[in-house]
Amino acid sequence: MSDPTDVLAPEHRRLRIGDAWRDAASGATFAVEDPATGKTIAEVADADVVDGLAALDAASKAMAGWAATPPRKRSELLTATYRALTERSEEVARLITLEMGKPLAEARAEVAYGAEFFRWFAEEAVRVEGRYSTAPLGGYRILTVPKPVGPCVFVTPWNFPLAMGARKIAPALAAGCTTITKPAGQTPLTMLFLARIMEQVGVPPGVVNVVTTKRSGDVVSALLADGRTRKLSFTGSTEVGRVLLRQAADNVLRTSMELGGNAALIVCADADLDVAIDGAMVAKMRNIGESCIAANRIYVEESVREEFTARFAERMGALSVGHGLDDGVDVGALIDEPSVAKIDELVADAVERGARVLVGGERPDGPGHFYPPTVLVDVPDDARMLATEIFGPVAPIISFTSDDEVLTKANDTEYGLVGYVFTSDLQRALRFAEGLDTGMLGINRGLISDPSAPFGGVKQSGIGKEGSHEGILEYLDLTYAAIDLP
Repeated sequence: MSDPTDVLAPEHRRLRIGDAWRDAASGATFAVEDPATGKTIAEVADADVVDGLAALDAASKAMAGWAATPPRKRSELLTATYRALTERSEEVARLITLEMGKPLAEARAEVAYGAEFFRWFAEEAVRVEGRYSTAPLGGYRILTVPKPVGPCVFVTPWNFPLAMGARKIAPALAAGCTTITKPAGQTPLTMLFLARIMEQVGVPPGVVNVVTTKRSGDVVSALLADGRTRKLSFTGSTEVGRVLLRQAADNVLRTSMELGGNAALIVCADADLDVAIDGAMVAKMRNIGESCIAANRIYVEESVREEFTARFAERMGALSVGHGLDDGVDVGALIDEPSVAKIDELVADAVERGARVLVGGERPDGPGHFYPPTVLVDVPDDARMLATEIFGPVAPIISFTSDDEVLTKANDTEYGLVGYVFTSDLQRALRFAEGLDTGMLGINRGLISDPSAPFGGVKQSGIGKEGSHEGILEYLDLTYAAIDLP
């Protein structure tokens, strides 16, 4: 097995700022580890505030030229990025697996998903429209002109190291904005590889800058405090999102926030159980459960609870665990030791409060950050795992007897990102769609992510939408001109 990091030459493990790949000003570096082994796989530049501001200098200088670039040209460069990612998908997927831990099949799916954002927004780039109309009282005309908001700062998470960056960079470039991306410290290699691809297809210097750092707080704070930054987009925890929103308020920045989730998956007695189990497996185990849209709480109507639980537990118990690059592996390593420790504590807490473990429930010995697929039943309402993101392969199952009961429980959370409902009754599905306090809903399916659909939550799960036509609007300001014309 060749080393997937070979696709990223040492000179491209530096900071991408303007037209150069450069070391951090301090010369500092930090290690990137394979979570399945704990071994260092690469050293990358560790930026400080000086480097972050240098990236903002580059983005600011490139802004006017990129905004003036014809939409068709911007579209062609995004299409070229899509094609390059597709052609090199195996290289990118192996790199994702090595630094993040997910199985190779999952990484391949992420590359396809991430690349699609470039194709979608290549199409949107040439469809940015204003309007021209007669004022209702006559005497003048109303002209609206969309304009790019300006240099954007992106803070992306480790769980989808390609797709979460693509979901931000593609619409920003389509709208005419320049970008600075600060990827997660655990998974910087994939974003650096994307920057290299975009350089190769001809995206101009300064349009896509990447700053890797272990000093995220200092670097991002400095960028948000600088008046040249006009937009912040963040994907990550609600706790960090609140901090960034406070900082963004000082300069009244445009913000997009895709924050935490606590998704309820509801299985009604009238559901097709084959469909429900397949959907629950996807909603729970996609990306090893390390996803903000993962099913965090599984509510099953009492009359089908026993059958659903037995079949679901059998499916979970049959999943194989191992290094994501090995053949036949279904569940790879979690991102780091704190993630495993958190999950172990949540399971122990639930058991102490009366829950029973049907499958899994004990972390294995040996190297790497692994936790087995786990199913718990009789999980009490006060178990900590029902109030926080599990972010791993653990599925608590709770029974319910009425729609009103389960709606109350499902909505009893500060989060509102996504929900899932399985039922064969259309009217019942629509009642859940109207009653659940979520920004997104999967009805009889466990996979909802699609670049052509608006992704985003309500309550403390976020602000704004990513993907779809709405996604490009997040990067456009609107100028209104009143034109005298009797």
